[in-house]
Amino acid sequence: MSAGTSAAPLRVVAAMSGGVDSAVAAARMVAAGHDVTGIHLALSRNPASYRTGARGCCTIEDSNDARRAADVLGIPFYVWDLSEEFHDEVVVDFVEEYAAGRTPNPCLRCNERIKFAAVLDRSLALGFDAVATGHYARLVPRGAGVELHRAVDPAKDQSYVLGVLDQHQLRHSHFPLGDSTKTQVRAEAAALGLRVAAKPDSHDICFVASGDHAAFLRSSVGEREVPGLAPGDIVDDATGEVVGRHDGTLGLTIGQRKGLRLGRPAPDGRPRYVLDIEPVQGTVRVGPRERLAVHGLTGRRPRWCDDVPAPGTRFEGSDVAVQLRAHGAPLPARAQVSHDGDTLEVTLLESAHGVAPGQAAVLYTGSRVVGSATIASTR
Repeated sequence: MSAGTSAAPLRVVAAMSGGVDSAVAAARMVAAGHDVTGIHLALSRNPASYRTGARGCCTIEDSNDARRAADVLGIPFYVWDLSEEFHDEVVVDFVEEYAAGRTPNPCLRCNERIKFAAVLDRSLALGFDAVATGHYARLVPRGAGVELHRAVDPAKDQSYVLGVLDQHQLRHSHFPLGDSTKTQVRAEAAALGLRVAAKPDSHDICFVASGDHAAFLRSSVGEREVPGLAPGDIVDDATGEVVGRHDGTLGLTIGQRKGLRLGRPAPDGRPRYVLDIEPVQGTVRVGPRERLAVHGLTGRRPRWCDDVPAPGTRFEGSDVAVQLRAHGAPLPARAQVSHDGDTLEVTLLESAHGVAPGQAAVLYTGSRVVGSATIASTR
């Protein structure tokens, strides 16, 4: 069941981004007989930001699209200003993680701290029962709780970015699109007369208007002396030879190939990739793609979608897998919770490439999401 754990009518906040998915999710909650109120999140600290044809999800244009959809559905609509919370919890974290040489996923952070923490907390405080979103994932009742599962449409599955949610948050969440394909959702939107039926999907990080992460990071740190801002050497990992210079490690990421401006080609003529970033020393190490192979990792700050497992718990078997990117393939794996419960040790049964600290490792058993952890180190 993708739309919650109770058939009784509920008071529901429908988070409406201005896209087709969240509009149809709200429509389905209305059709199911729930008392629905649409809300749009104002996340920009500059309310004048407006990008025609934007591919983010938080512009004034998107707010207007969300309001028009709510009007068509005949539901109340409000804009909630969470710009300060978003800046403090998502944007600052994004900058600090890159400054430390890690590669963060701001969408997971936003889901954890904004959409399913700040929004849910405010909704419950106002007397609402649940929050509905347009994420493609399924909720399956289990006892007094729910299990989070992959969506039916593997091309649109978003369970990875929901792997930071705990059982309390999931019990008060609804994902009405989990059993549908994108084609079905667009057709339904058109039939309802929603103008967003053909609106392109959002792809950009919503607060990086230009799409230039490095430029955004530099403008964000300003005159601060932070690791990663100063120029430094690019070193061949095998020989120790300096093969180029960079303008700062901010914006570089493990596995990157393009934009390195290496002055000397590899002796065998093969391309080099970023293998390691040392933001304090300012050294970037490069080498062949096979040196990117990762066979294991340590994840910090685990988050559990189900009951919190006991320290030392092992996850193993043919259905255990780890996903390392939002649209990456699941990799067969074994995992074990540390004895203090603070980390998750993962052994990959198939090697992965270009895995960077700061990314999320999401643990699955079959289609069920068990939990997630932020990658601290790789092996």
